[in-house]
Amino acid sequence: MQNVTMILEGGATRGVFTSGVLDFLMEKEWYPSHVIGVSAGSCNAVDYVSKQPGRTRDCMIPTDKNGKYIYGFRKFVKEKSLMNMDLIFDEYPNRIYPFDFDTFFESEITCEIVTTNCQNGQAEYMQEHRDRERLMRLCRASSSMPLITPIVNIDGVPYLDGGLADSVPIEHALEIGNEKIVVILTRNKGYRKKTMSRGMAEVYRKAYRSYPRLVQAILTRSFQYNRTMNKIERMEREGKIFVLRPKVKPVARLERDAETLQRFYQHGYDLMEQDFERLQAYLEK
Repeated sequence: MQNVTMILEGGATRGVFTSGVLDFLMEKEWYPSHVIGVSAGSCNAVDYVSKQPGRTRDCMIPTDKNGKYIYGFRKFVKEKSLMNMDLIFDEYPNRIYPFDFDTFFESEITCEIVTTNCQNGQAEYMQEHRDRERLMRLCRASSSMPLITPIVNIDGVPYLDGGLADSVPIEHALEIGNEKIVVILTRNKGYRKKTMSRGMAEVYRKAYRSYPRLVQAILTRSFQYNRTMNKIERMEREGKIFVLRPKVKPVARLERDAETLQRFYQHGYDLMEQDFERLQAYLEK
């Protein structure tokens, strides 16, 4: 196990790229000492720590209609969620694609799941070492996109997508203190978020009027994200961190086409295979 902190960005179904990267690393039996997962990256993180190659891919690219987790419009109206979160975080891990809780809890790898506290608008870096249900609730909260999925309550506190407050937690990784940091992104190099329109900002204000600090985090997210990307690209140029990101156009955030998702998964696997020597060189210098 390498004395390394690995950061896994989210991006909903774009996370299938990361699952390809991690599946290659699992085949090589390469594991860092610390993993931080954000949103879809949290799902990748726990499957990585539980040493289950292919599990995230199978969850994200279901072949059976009964396993499809993105609702149509009618179901969205009825369930008040665009995604079947019960399927993803209950049926999948407990019955359809069993999650290896024992291996996860016995692992020496520190696994942090990033969530956004709706009350204060701040990122929280959460862990769970014993409770199966709570672990899945942490992943569910980290992956709960605003307007699309409901707020998740954990220990009496409301949470949403970790990416709202800290999309790529490089500052937190630096605070951990490991000399080496590996960052897996799901967007192309140079990508920056656009400022939110006034109309969309008003939608968020109305939807989350009970959580003004959450709204503030959402409205300033593009600024925070772009500043983080500037820092990551600067550190990458200076050779201080290792970054892997797609070199093809990423899939849509809620991509449904299995072949499209499979190609993006394979791109992640192939890219990590090509850059594995570069990763080793970075770790050894």
